[in-house]
Amino acid sequence: MAERTSTGLLTMMLEPTPAVAMTLPAEVREKLAELELELSEGDITQKGYEKKRSKLLAPYIPQIQGVDPSLQIDNRIQASSQAVIPSSKHNKSRAANTRDERFRSDLHTEAVQAALAKYKERKMPMPSKRRSVLVQSSVEACTPPDTSSASEDEGSLRRQGRLATSTPYQGHGHSHPAVEHWFNRVIQGSSTSSSASSTSSHPGGRSVTTTNTTAHAALNVNAAATALADLMAHTQLDNHSAPPDVTGLSERSSLHAERPQVASVRGVSRSYNHHTSVMETADGVPVNSRVSNKIQQLLNTLKRPKRPPLREFFVDDFEELLDVQQSDPNQPKPEGQQMSPLEGEPLGVVTNWPPSLPAALQRWGTTQPKSPCLTALDNAGKPVYTLTYGKLWTRSQKLAYTLLNKLSTRNEPLLMPGDRVALVFPNNDPVMFMVAFYGCLLAELVPVPIEVPLTRKDAGSQQIGFLLGSCGVTLALTTDACQKGLPKAQTGEVATFKGWPRLLWFVTDGKHVVKPPKDWHPPIREASNDIAYIEYKTSKEGSTMGITVSHSAMLAHCHALTQACDYTEAETITNVLDFKREAGLWHGVLTSVMNRMHVISIPYSLMKVNPLSWIQKVHTYKARVAVVKSRDMHWSLLAQRDQRDISLSSLRMLIVADGANPWSISSCDAFLNVFQARGLRPEVICPCASSSEAMTVAIRRPPEMGVPPPGKAVLSMGGLSHSVIRVDTEEKLSVLTVQDVGQVMPGALVCVVRVEGTPYLCQTDEVGEICVSSGSTGVAYYGLPGMTKNIFETIPVTSSGVPISDRPFTRTSLLGFVGPDSLVFIVGKMDGLMVVSGRRHNADDVVATALAVEPMKFVYRGRIAVFSVSVLHDERIVVVAEQRPDASEEDSFQWMSRVLQAIDSIHQVGVYCLALVPANTLPKAPLGGIHISETKQRFLEGALHPCNVLMCPHTCVTNLPKPRQKQPEVGPASMIVGNLVAGKRIAQACGRDMAQLEDNDQFLYLQDVLQWRAQATPDHPLFLVLNSKGTVASTASCLQLHKRAERVAAALMGRLNTGDHVALVYPPGIDLIATFYGCLYAGCVPVTVRPPHPQNLATTLPTVKMIVEVSKSVCILTTQAITKLLKSKEAAAAVDIKSWPTVLDTDDLPRKKSPQMYKPPTPEMLAYLDFSVSTTGILAGVKMSHAATSALCRSIKLQCELYPSRQIAICLDPYCGLGFALWCLCSVYSGHQSILVPPLELESNASLWLTAVSQYKVRVTFCSYSVMEMCTKGLGSQTEALRLRNVNLSCVRTCMVVAEERPRISLTQSFSKIFKDLGLSPRAVSTTFGCRVNVAICLQPNRLGKLAEQGTAGPDPTTVYVDMRALRHDRVRLVERGSPHSLPLMESGKILPGVKVIIANTETKGPLGDSHLGEIWVSSPHNATGYYTVYGEEALHADHFNTKLSFGDTQTVWARTGYLGFLRRTELTDASGERHDALYVVGSLDETLELRGMRYHPIDIETSVIRSHKSIAECAVFTWTNLLVVVVELEGSEQEALDLVALVTNVVLEEHYLIVGVVVVVDPGVIPINSRGEKQRMHLRDGFLADQLDPIYVAYNM
Repeated sequence: MAERTSTGLLTMMLEPTPAVAMTLPAEVREKLAELELELSEGDITQKGYEKKRSKLLAPYIPQIQGVDPSLQIDNRIQASSQAVIPSSKHNKSRAANTRDERFRSDLHTEAVQAALAKYKERKMPMPSKRRSVLVQSSVEACTPPDTSSASEDEGSLRRQGRLATSTPYQGHGHSHPAVEHWFNRVIQGSSTSSSASSTSSHPGGRSVTTTNTTAHAALNVNAAATALADLMAHTQLDNHSAPPDVTGLSERSSLHAERPQVASVRGVSRSYNHHTSVMETADGVPVNSRVSNKIQQLLNTLKRPKRPPLREFFVDDFEELLDVQQSDPNQPKPEGQQMSPLEGEPLGVVTNWPPSLPAALQRWGTTQPKSPCLTALDNAGKPVYTLTYGKLWTRSQKLAYTLLNKLSTRNEPLLMPGDRVALVFPNNDPVMFMVAFYGCLLAELVPVPIEVPLTRKDAGSQQIGFLLGSCGVTLALTTDACQKGLPKAQTGEVATFKGWPRLLWFVTDGKHVVKPPKDWHPPIREASNDIAYIEYKTSKEGSTMGITVSHSAMLAHCHALTQACDYTEAETITNVLDFKREAGLWHGVLTSVMNRMHVISIPYSLMKVNPLSWIQKVHTYKARVAVVKSRDMHWSLLAQRDQRDISLSSLRMLIVADGANPWSISSCDAFLNVFQARGLRPEVICPCASSSEAMTVAIRRPPEMGVPPPGKAVLSMGGLSHSVIRVDTEEKLSVLTVQDVGQVMPGALVCVVRVEGTPYLCQTDEVGEICVSSGSTGVAYYGLPGMTKNIFETIPVTSSGVPISDRPFTRTSLLGFVGPDSLVFIVGKMDGLMVVSGRRHNADDVVATALAVEPMKFVYRGRIAVFSVSVLHDERIVVVAEQRPDASEEDSFQWMSRVLQAIDSIHQVGVYCLALVPANTLPKAPLGGIHISETKQRFLEGALHPCNVLMCPHTCVTNLPKPRQKQPEVGPASMIVGNLVAGKRIAQACGRDMAQLEDNDQFLYLQDVLQWRAQATPDHPLFLVLNSKGTVASTASCLQLHKRAERVAAALMGRLNTGDHVALVYPPGIDLIATFYGCLYAGCVPVTVRPPHPQNLATTLPTVKMIVEVSKSVCILTTQAITKLLKSKEAAAAVDIKSWPTVLDTDDLPRKKSPQMYKPPTPEMLAYLDFSVSTTGILAGVKMSHAATSALCRSIKLQCELYPSRQIAICLDPYCGLGFALWCLCSVYSGHQSILVPPLELESNASLWLTAVSQYKVRVTFCSYSVMEMCTKGLGSQTEALRLRNVNLSCVRTCMVVAEERPRISLTQSFSKIFKDLGLSPRAVSTTFGCRVNVAICLQPNRLGKLAEQGTAGPDPTTVYVDMRALRHDRVRLVERGSPHSLPLMESGKILPGVKVIIANTETKGPLGDSHLGEIWVSSPHNATGYYTVYGEEALHADHFNTKLSFGDTQTVWARTGYLGFLRRTELTDASGERHDALYVVGSLDETLELRGMRYHPIDIETSVIRSHKSIAECAVFTWTNLLVVVVELEGSEQEALDLVALVTNVVLEEHYLIVGVVVVVDPGVIPINSRGEKQRMHLRDGFLADQLDPIYVAYNM
């Protein structure tokens, strides 16, 4: 459809009207397009074309237009044989459509439809929305929850046949693409996206309408389903790894291969839950979930070739961002001569022209007092009052006298001549306004007319307040009625509006003003350069400026308008515009008085009720001139059918005030079509161009004045986007038809200058900003000298830099050019200008394109805002529209995707965001229309509350930095040499030497230590467990613990063999510790397992089951309560309870002593297994030998100086890692007393841990991040209450956070800050670091005061700031605090005695230099000896535990931690006088996201996202098929959900140069967190893909 007929017709006769085109079925539209193509290629004659076409359309035409089809065809034949006709002619034959004529151009509509046809409706994934977010009808309200999500989504698929999940297939009669086609697509693995139209092309080539196929498709897809099931059965076996990464980078996939996949918790569903469905197909595309189906669609939309990106926008490296945007060599360039300034005709000399406006008023008021000046109408259109010139004169005098003499403060007059006064008059009271305006002029005061503030929160009202403040306004004039309607404070006075100065309100009605004495006369002077009035104007950014107009300029403008419009005395003029500013004021208040004209003022409120009112008044009053906007013409077209008896023959000028809007031409044409029959002469329509700064710039003159005929130009939008004028020839689709706005004003000199930079004159075929030099423009922005200089004192220069005139010019903010016959053409305004990647687009043009996409059903026509926001160094286009309440989700979404395609086609520019908001929620401008800057502000603040959002960052962000190419690695040896040459040391560090032995170090086995303590110090208390009330729940001394352990050992010895694995499933407490030692006594290998959560068996029990199975435990030891739980009916729903091994309840064991203790033959024997679920969802068990266990205890004892006399408090989970070691091992080894606080108890009593620390005066305490977070969130506001309960934390020397992650600086800092009031030293809080291969690498105990020098403790933890951009490239670059892109990192603690750490290159396995980022490797006697997994895959991970460097020290055996970090030598020294080496952990390698060739740590992206909006409580990110998915928890009302989509996308683009693929908004608490307070991103990912999150909203960014 892109080509037109060979005769180059611009008519639309050969096209069905858009309404028709859209009701035709797709296949008919397609055939029409083919025919069209054949005709244009010359493969078919015109006659054959018409014949075939009429045949195709015959069934549809009558029902559409009720016309005999044969007639229609005849018309077309006639039309097609005519020559090219101007587009205004063929409009006549059509009835006026009910569309917004301002933005109407049939040509444009046709172009848009054609452009859309090209796209063949690409399928896009529709966002999913929770039902409650929709405004729903009662019927929908009862949709069962599991169907609601399916019904919203195209292509939702519950699998049937052999794949059936337990849910029955739900068929919905929505326009889903046929399921069969979908299956075929999956089986073929093709990437074609299905068509979103009502038909779907099947491989067989037939086209089936799918209104109801979905329901039936279930039947005929069995074959496909079975085929798919077979395919699935084969893929399942080898598909335990995470879905393959399609980045094409092999590093990640090799990483996948070396994870212990088998023991992955994500595997639960695969290995143990046989009835859940399979997750992925062979190529990693999940099948059963709607979500992944949509992601597939999304990927398909992204696979199409993008517009070629600009030359790279900046190079992202250490140098600051470089803007290296180069222009396209083929873009059109201006070729014309330099334009020469254009002069208007000279201002004529008029005899007895009044010397000033007040003088004119005085003349008419005294000589023609009965002459009518202004007629005001009420809302029914009846004249309420006619103000005569006599009345205007006397009433203005009264007001002037009153203002000057009757208002005083402390006996001083309140106002002096030259003071500014606010005029606050409603739009339907022009009479009072006029009296007030002239009253001020007579009193030599400066009126500042503003809008009536209706509420305290009016859009833009604060800015008006700033204007009043800066103008020093203290008094506001208003009417009695208006004053009564203003919002009041409690005192009854008018409320102070936000941002407004304090104002005195004065009512100007008769009873408040006094008659001046006989001898008082207002001073009537000649027009001077003093300020006459100030007109407000809102800029594109939303700030309000006051434009000052001098008396002489006001007079000169009246003179110029009089001459241009040929005004004569006593003419009648109807004014529909706002009389407070711009053309309404110039024609209806100022020039009218100059010429003693009679103004009929039509209020906006009347236009809303009766859009024809102005035409009726022209008829009634035989008005000669009417001043309107194109909107008013459009409105009257909609209403004209019922009016037959009106005549517009009296009009000699119909001034179209917004003629500068290029889209006004269609309103003018359509208006002429309809009203020519009612006496309207074509030449009467006079568009004009004006701006607040320059006043009237150009106006088309009435034809009597002998001016050339009006002109029209059809311009190429492509050319215009490069500021070049090209009459369009080849691209028929994107054109802009503009009409001229007449000639330059009399006495003015006009030129066109470049928009940016030095104001050079444009060439004749170049679009620029129009500048005017004349005596009738504004003078300045009040109080803004800098901006005034730029706008009102521009000096245009020629290409050689010579000023063209010594007179300053005023920039009009109108973009245009001077056409033939010296006519001025305007193509847009600076306010609507959006410069996207070097090309210019006009907001109005984009609105017009959006409106051409049949929006009638979906959005309100006049309520569309288009603006640009700056994201990542370029402007991005945002379109916001109000959605009709009856539009369905799916329809609106379809409309949105079509709008995107249309704008893309016609303007060749991508839309960044398209948002629909509920009806009537966009901020309104005072007289209808949308307050654009306020809308933009709300969008950026996340306060727009849209009900539908489509973001398309993929298409319009073309200026991302180049993806990083991996450089060939430098050879290992050269690196060492390089480091030495550069004077860099190799990054390695170690803790103190552990050589000196101590008393109990002869014990290699912990069970021996316990026995020894039971004999040596039987009554020494080792453990004390607190309950949630803070009271002691249980205690254990050395002997008691020994006795209980013996009982357990006795029970085990008869039943089990030595070396058997035993699962200990206990709540935190003494039982757990006693059974642990009981196992050691009996020679069994204990495995501690967190008990299942009784309220959440479904998710916690499978993990228990899995650990028991993976660890090959032959027996479970537990309490009576848990035994019951494991075998309960509820448990049976989650796991197979028959397959549990023997369960022993240890609550009432007989008091039996075991025959003899088991002695392990060597310390290398396995002591216990430590199982933990990593954040990536992988279950990893590590083996701890007896030697490693005692080395660990010894190292911690030395580092923390633990002795029997010490007490430490532990608030950690006792099941794995350092938490287990501190809870179960250290007290027995070192003999200190441990106060145990189970973290779970904090949920019911947040202050439990800190109260215990204070009560027992504990010096050393351990906690986890989740405990710290509970305290900061739960107790932040209660520190005062805690102090009253005598909680004092000054005893704490060290509070260590046990973690396996990068230290969370913000959390530790806020914790320190909050509890500083309770005496907590800011230096006390520090972090630890451990991982699977070594549970304790760093601990940072701190000493305060004198002890610090003698003690063994290290210096304070140091914080450095690194450049986040360098980090993505695996480099460390230290920067100053607060520099852009800086990221604070805190060292993880002092390295433990006996531990050596080195930083190695992840690829070459060679050592790295100081401050280089690499993998942390550790060597120590307490390293674990290996992974323990079920399928004996230890070989895969052997190198995790015994790796050697590829060069350098190739002897030492290291364990790889899987964490990235760096070492940095600090200036501090530790106790031994050595320089202190700080270890910084950056993040886990498994968690990193490889995107665009760079390495990202999820936490950094999450931090940015959480900062982007106050309602984001938590955030987690992960990737899926190379798309970045961001999940945010919304704290706030659900209507805010969609606000987050744009903000999240913006912040990730700005700070990380990444495009977010999917934004998921969920309820608080959905992101799973493990016991250590770490986010379980992979669980979240699986939940998302399996559609289990119940999200509030899912946005798929296109």
